[in-house]
Amino acid sequence: MASQPSRRIDRLYAKQLKNVRDFKFDRNVADAFDDMVIRSVPLYDELQRMMVDLTARFVQKRSNVYDLGCATGTTLCLMSKAIADPTVRFNGLDSSLEMLERANRKVARLRDKRVTLARQDLNSPLTLEQPSVIVMALTLQFINRRYRQTLIKSLHDSLRPNGCLILCEKVVGADSTMNQLMSNLYFDFKRRNRYSELEIAQKREALEKVLVPYRLDENIRLLHEGGFTTVEIFFKWYIFAGFIAVKAGA
Repeated sequence: MASQPSRRIDRLYAKQLKNVRDFKFDRNVADAFDDMVIRSVPLYDELQRMMVDLTARFVQKRSNVYDLGCATGTTLCLMSKAIADPTVRFNGLDSSLEMLERANRKVARLRDKRVTLARQDLNSPLTLEQPSVIVMALTLQFINRRYRQTLIKSLHDSLRPNGCLILCEKVVGADSTMNQLMSNLYFDFKRRNRYSELEIAQKREALEKVLVPYRLDENIRLLHEGGFTTVEIFFKWYIFAGFIAVKAGA
């Protein structure tokens, strides 16, 4: 069996930059993304397992599973491996061609014709075909705030009855003092994962205008106002949270 390609170590912010540009999912980020996300997202492997488990419980026969903002395809591939039903199709959408190139390599190794990838700007209207599960893992926070409510409403309306949206996001604390504490504890997590003070500071600056999180209650309200009758928090770690929103039955 051919060996898996090694992960490129994330060193994007290891050197002092004269001008820290806004974070962008370009080739440099795509090449280092798998290392970046493992070292930057707490309990990343467990979170992946939870999303796969939830997908397996809610997926319906002859339906589609969508991963919006699929990045390098990790979640999409894990879902397809876990769900053997030949009538279920798996669709990864992302706006970054560079990320999709990485995802295509993983999908090619699967040799699963049920899995497809396509380019899609999530700030623009999109049409989903018969979804029973939609996953947005650390994606909505990058969507322009003006479009988030419209997007969530369209996802709800496209879902089959009893289908679900699985949403994972960074969140902001309601209390400024506690929010600062939680953020500092998150930076401690990054230090434990061998990120330097310079890397942490420059990455934070790069994301400042690009990644705009909501409070926990704002995310829940967004989902309810989008039409979801049931919203539950299934994951919480300091400034990260996972939500499952279920569409009412017919």
